[in-house]
Amino acid sequence: MLPKLFIALYVICALLLTLHAVGQTLLLFAYLRHRHNSPPLPPVKGWPTVVVQLPVYNERHVVRRLLDAIAKLDYPRERLSVQILDDSVDETTTILAGHVETLRRNGLNIHHVRREARTGYKAGALEYGMTLTDSEFVFILDADFVPPPDFLRCTIPYLVADPQLGMVQTRWGHHNPFDNLLTRGQMLAVDSHFVVEQTARNRAGLLMNFNGSGGVWRAQCIRDAGGWSDATLSEDLDLSYRAQLLGWRFLYVPTVVVPGELPPQMAAYKQQQARWAKGSTQCLVSYLGPVWRAPLSLSQRLMATQHLCQYMPHPLTMLLLLLTPPLLMAHGLQSLPLGLLSLVGLWPPLIAVLSQQTLFPDWRRRLLAFPVLMMLGIGLTWNNTRAVFSGFLGERNEFRRTPKFAQAWQGSGYALRGDGSVWMELLMSLYTFWGMTIAFKVAPAFVPYLGLYAFAFGWIGLWSLRERWQVGRKPAPQSNVTAPL
Repeated sequence: MLPKLFIALYVICALLLTLHAVGQTLLLFAYLRHRHNSPPLPPVKGWPTVVVQLPVYNERHVVRRLLDAIAKLDYPRERLSVQILDDSVDETTTILAGHVETLRRNGLNIHHVRREARTGYKAGALEYGMTLTDSEFVFILDADFVPPPDFLRCTIPYLVADPQLGMVQTRWGHHNPFDNLLTRGQMLAVDSHFVVEQTARNRAGLLMNFNGSGGVWRAQCIRDAGGWSDATLSEDLDLSYRAQLLGWRFLYVPTVVVPGELPPQMAAYKQQQARWAKGSTQCLVSYLGPVWRAPLSLSQRLMATQHLCQYMPHPLTMLLLLLTPPLLMAHGLQSLPLGLLSLVGLWPPLIAVLSQQTLFPDWRRRLLAFPVLMMLGIGLTWNNTRAVFSGFLGERNEFRRTPKFAQAWQGSGYALRGDGSVWMELLMSLYTFWGMTIAFKVAPAFVPYLGLYAFAFGWIGLWSLRERWQVGRKPAPQSNVTAPL
């Protein structure tokens, strides 16, 4: 009885993973069909008012660079204001205060905003900033991003020309794609999302999302949708769905590029991915029902479901891995028709190749990092699975920002020591290696599959252990701590 139950679970997981892969394949076809459909930049007779919101929390390494970039924005000064939404508790506040005063003397309408408490984290800071402005449009940037001077002139015209357009998202670039193997792998993942997935969703008329930075919102759209909420850890995805379900439309402009920092530390990357996985799952719980009740087409509903389920492959894969060795021992997998499951491994290389081919003349060299992307996707299965379950259980965790370094992370007090997930990763490496030894005897076709996971879990775990040792042996630099005003 028990083997039959395990086989049924295995088949269900395999089918769900295949459906996810089919969704990614449809996005790939949509991209190929619509990739050249870019709306021209409309003319503008008069420039509207814009507020630049900069949510900041302990960013001493990058805030000077951020403010220098904002000061270079080519936009009428009388129509532009800047809010630094500073919840920092270290010397970031002192750095900002001096720099803000200099920019103000140079004619920039800039405000250093401090709250009594960090209520609502980033979402709370953005919502508080909305109460302090009457600007028509809101340009949001995280602290590590550097917009080009013509950013607003290349995005605002779309919003002025179309009163039903609620948000314009631009493409993320990278400050540090070649810092180490970790950033090289992330580069492929981020480019795949912004080149293929965002283009496909937007041009095919599907629901898409604001990415949290590098986007301009119509203030009325934010207010109509209920404002920023800290109900989930993905406040950007949350507001995106609320706005689009009300009928607001979004536009993606991949020709405008805003470079940001890729986490060069494994612990920081794992923390970022766990936050995104939990936040996306919280949005899945909140908006799956409204999506299917909204006046959307069937394709919009199906692809929105696939979008909200973007982190579900991790727990499904985890369950498959746990079931594989005992089912191999019971000879329960050898006769199953699992050919369709190969689709799961087909779309990542195709999307990565297309994204790099589109962006860079040296795309072949950049694709040498694809094995790293595979190891990250596989090795973080437990990290993201744990976050997905936390999202389903409704646990309210602290918003843990991804530290920004703009330097070697080892010399920064922001470096993270990591958490206990490393031990589960090493345990899963041993477990899948044990499964591989079983497969050698009874089902050799499973050996590469299990071997890949054994290596990936081990690689992630050992990398994380090395970082823990590096952080533990070097005392963190002292900070001048200040409390929020």
